[in-house]
Amino acid sequence: MSEEKKEILAVMSKVKAYIKSKGLMTSAAVGDVLTDKIIALCDAAIEKAKNDGRKTVMDRDFWFNSAKNEKKALNKSLFYL
Repeated sequence: MSEEKKEILAVMSKVKAYIKSKGLMTSAAVGDVLTDKIIALCDAAIEKAKNDGRKTVMDRDFWFNSAKNEKKALNKSLFYL
């Protein structure tokens, strides 16, 4: 059980405030889950930039040209973490 604590990649005070504005509370585990999803999205964008021969990740790398690719990427990065 010596799992290394990972760095949270979202500003949790902002996330909690947003969720609270919708009338709900935020559990302590949300930061870890959100970080996993951010990492998966970034990894997909990094791969796209590399495949395009660039060393800079751009906003367009977070979106995909076809619905098929988008669905595949979303399934891989969001739903199967």
